Amino acid sequence: MEVKTDEKSTISLRRDVEYLNKILDKVLYHEGGEELLEKVNKIRSLTTSLRDAQDPSIYMQIKEEIDQLQPPLRENVIRAFSVNLHLFNIAEQNYRVRRRREYQAQDDTIIQPGSLEDGAKRLFENNVSPEQIGELLEQLSLELVITAHPTEATRRTMHRIHQRVASLLKAWDHSYTRYAKKVIQETIENEITILWQSSEIREKKPSVMKEVSNGLYFFDKVLFDVLPRLHQDLEDLLYEKYNQQWHVPSFLRFGSWIGGDRDGNPNVTANTTLQTLKEHRALVLSKYKDSLDRLKELLSQSTKKVAVSEEIEDSIQQERKTLNYNGWHKEDEVYRIKLGLMLRKLEYTEQEHELGYQNAEALLNDLYMIQNSLEQHHPNKTPIKLLRKVIRQVNVFGFHLATLDIRNHSGEHETALAEILRDVNIAPDYKALDEEGKLDVLIKVLEDPRPLISIYDEFSAETQEMINTFRMIKEVKDTFGERAIEVYLISMTASVSDLLEVLVFAKEVGLYRVYPDGHVKSRLHVAPLLETIDDLKHGPDMIKHLFSIPLYRRHLQARGDLQEIMLGYSDSSKDGGTLTANWELYQAQEEIHSIASSFNVKLKYFHGRGGSLGRGGGPLNTSLLSQPPITLGDGVKITEQGEVLSSRYLLTDIAYRSLEQATTTMMTAIAGLNDATKQVDIPSQTERQAMGKISDYALEKYQSLVFQDDGFLKYFNQATPLNELGALNIGSRPMKRKGSDRFEDLRAIPWVFAWTQSRQLLPAWFAAGTGFYKFIEETGDLALLQELYQKWPFFQSTINNLQMALTKADLTTAKEYTKMVEDTAIQTRIYDQIVEEYNLTKAMVLKIAQQEELMEHKPNIKESVRLRNPLVDPLNLIQVNLISQLRKENENGSDHEVLNSLLTEVLLTINGVAAGLRNTG
Repeated sequence: MEVKTDEKSTISLRRDVEYLNKILDKVLYHEGGEELLEKVNKIRSLTTSLRDAQDPSIYMQIKEEIDQLQPPLRENVIRAFSVNLHLFNIAEQNYRVRRRREYQAQDDTIIQPGSLEDGAKRLFENNVSPEQIGELLEQLSLELVITAHPTEATRRTMHRIHQRVASLLKAWDHSYTRYAKKVIQETIENEITILWQSSEIREKKPSVMKEVSNGLYFFDKVLFDVLPRLHQDLEDLLYEKYNQQWHVPSFLRFGSWIGGDRDGNPNVTANTTLQTLKEHRALVLSKYKDSLDRLKELLSQSTKKVAVSEEIEDSIQQERKTLNYNGWHKEDEVYRIKLGLMLRKLEYTEQEHELGYQNAEALLNDLYMIQNSLEQHHPNKTPIKLLRKVIRQVNVFGFHLATLDIRNHSGEHETALAEILRDVNIAPDYKALDEEGKLDVLIKVLEDPRPLISIYDEFSAETQEMINTFRMIKEVKDTFGERAIEVYLISMTASVSDLLEVLVFAKEVGLYRVYPDGHVKSRLHVAPLLETIDDLKHGPDMIKHLFSIPLYRRHLQARGDLQEIMLGYSDSSKDGGTLTANWELYQAQEEIHSIASSFNVKLKYFHGRGGSLGRGGGPLNTSLLSQPPITLGDGVKITEQGEVLSSRYLLTDIAYRSLEQATTTMMTAIAGLNDATKQVDIPSQTERQAMGKISDYALEKYQSLVFQDDGFLKYFNQATPLNELGALNIGSRPMKRKGSDRFEDLRAIPWVFAWTQSRQLLPAWFAAGTGFYKFIEETGDLALLQELYQKWPFFQSTINNLQMALTKADLTTAKEYTKMVEDTAIQTRIYDQIVEEYNLTKAMVLKIAQQEELMEHKPNIKESVRLRNPLVDPLNLIQVNLISQLRKENENGSDHEVLNSLLTEVLLTINGVAAGLRNTG
């Protein structure tokens, strides 16, 4: 009997895990001898048995083994389980790569779901016409924005080793001789040994420029090649199906926040941002030089054999004079001459010399010139793919590589502007004005062509930095092109004045201007960030008011009638719980979309999703499906944060798979082929009312614990490793805004990170069960929720994310963390509430999904969690012991060496648990 593709891959996954484990055992024996290997194997065997049998006596044996651990063995045991989990992750990634390869090895009747091939096939088989394809491609727009959110616990050095092991594992799949397999196994053993002998912990926080470098790594090694390939494959697949050639617009782009996001991060300055963009430019120009070198190697055609265009010959003659350079030593190899001249111009571009390319369009024109000439003598049916790829690279990446967003807190703009308005005697106390008063002042300032600021004015350091930031934005756009910076994002936007304040700063540096005849020049998008439950509820009214202001409407006309709006999944979830946050986000998108349509304004929603479930995380394609279908044609922008970057974009095959799934999801949704887009009446008014009731019940439950229980913050601080996370040095940004201890100023990332480490995962599921239970108790309509799960992608995604969170949570392990809570009354009260709500949520989710067990719909993921748990459990138990000891030693005033040694071990456990759960914050 033939084994199915998925079954073959799963068998291979187990084989890979066993293969890597055997190699790891050899390394452990070499590094720690029989003692280390026996201890690790004994604990691993016990935790595996416990997961299978749930026997309390086994649990006590595990606790005893862990309690007996002492340095230096304890640290080696921690590291052994951490490395084991990293190797498991590598094996899983290889499983995904192998599964994709096995689908491609089948005949064309067996196509991998969600692939580009699947998308093109579905469009064709559902009679989507060529005209509709053209319209669809014009609407298709996806921008992914990498951020420096501090959620990546693994050093880049470790990632590079992981990448090499993954490549070796893939090579092992393709090796056919005993010798080749032997060499690969030896090399993997060397890599794991190097991994063991390397330091996992960052000794200091990364600088912003180090974070920039980390982000650019993904462009350099993966994205620069994957993005052109994906566009090219889509063009080819549509041609195969329709026998018609389309030029697919560059719909898929990457942006960045790294070096541009200054909200709560004093390390990001105007100078830092300028330096960031210079690094972007240096990398992309270097990559173009490599690409042109490869083209020069390839295009050896001789004019003795083919006729080239007069245009290219004329351009060579002219550029040789201008550059005083021949380009190439053989006069008959015209393309090599042209490419040699282009390379010289790129060198001048790097030096910012006037003989270099003034912009990316000029480089594109030269590439098109070569392409047009080649078409005179090269077969049309087999165009030179490398040339197409380079053209697409320049089209996608320009001379800026990735568009850099600028973000700052609304309060920072208000404070700086208040100082300026006071100094120029326009508003003595701008901050004290009500909203109407502020708008009167702002509109008058914006309509007045005269500047507020003189070059002789002196302001506080903070206000001067704000002015310098806007001056830098103008300089960058003038030097690197308009696409280098396009959007200014405003955190905690609560009112229209928050947006107009940014326009005032743009006006002061020449990015915005109202002319005497009333027309407006504006070179910068201004985008609100709606991130609390109240902001989401009031957001539609605010946007309607904003669009009603004639001056702002003219700004939008100058920006192509496009308004970008960012939605914050992290803070809204922290503020109101995951279920309420997701429903408020869904409603806000629909309402704002309707308002924008009435003003003939195009929208682009920017989804600020984190990697973890408590911050809107999940697979990219399912994230897209959970949005209101009406918004997908507007264009979508999504953050890719922290650990998501390495899990999705460290390996070329994984990156391609993630991006093709997202592309196929968007194409089929725009074409109306997905379930939700076929049924425009989903959700109905009755279903909306049901979701509203569920959300209200859940919000009440969530806030009763998080905001109304006086002991909650003490429980959170003591029953999680929150206070130890700051020492992990995973980001340049502080954990809290303004160094405050208020809950409101705690960032969503450490909030989620701490709950995840303690295996409670509270932000990802808490209060959902009460919401569902109270609705069913009131209406008796479980059938309605079961129907919604079957037909509404938003609801299905919500339930499935709850399943994942409940599966990853482990309240037996969590109970160990609660023992660190000093007040036993608080400990018992809150933990009991969490257990009760967990059990209720699990029961409700299983009833709604009509399943016997969690994650039945995703058996691969269920099996993955099952296999990981025995490796994560020891790390959690060791972590509790260490944190308890560390806090006790801190209270006793122990010496620095003792504290530092304990903290190092705590951080190692944090890294290991993060690797095991595939999430930090």
